[in-house]
Amino acid sequence: MNGREQILHDLRKSAPQVVPLPSIPTGIIYPDPVTQFEEMFTSVGGNCLRVPDNAALLDQLAKLEVYAKAKIVVSLVPGIESRGMDPMAITDPHDLAALDIAILPAEFGVAENGAVWIPGSTLGPERAVFVIAQYVVLVLSVSQIVSNMHQAYDRVQIERPGFGLFLCGPSKTADIEQSLVIGAHGARSCNLFLAGS
Repeated sequence: MNGREQILHDLRKSAPQVVPLPSIPTGIIYPDPVTQFEEMFTSVGGNCLRVPDNAALLDQLAKLEVYAKAKIVVSLVPGIESRGMDPMAITDPHDLAALDIAILPAEFGVAENGAVWIPGSTLGPERAVFVIAQYVVLVLSVSQIVSNMHQAYDRVQIERPGFGLFLCGPSKTADIEQSLVIGAHGARSCNLFLAGS
């Protein structure tokens, strides 16, 4: 046996035993995923408000100071009017430079971490709307909350070509001196309306 054959022989001889792959964990299942979601969303700097129906949602939205003072509002939620800008007429992210509030529908929420899934298909022609807005308002049906990310990824459907994102509260960073700063790179606040009962 030459040197090469000896090395290959020794490698094969010392190879680890083949073992079956472990089963995929199913994640935590919360007894009350809605309460867990509210707690997690609040813990990451968001503000979560429960509303029983669309009328209550509109009433509570009108009471938000940032909404009342906003001059330019882009709403992609049916039943909530945009103000100062037509979201379907946006063709350039620079058109959003003065955007005060983006109101976006969330497809579902995740109790484990307080994140919501927003499919790119719901963002209209200019998908930078959630990054450029000074404030973000999300609307989520209370019946659309899953316990964990395993369940969340089972629900994610992305049209091709397309994208989507998990959004969790307002923009935040702790890069400098490990001091948490909210609103550093994007939305200064994030309010979420949990609609339904």
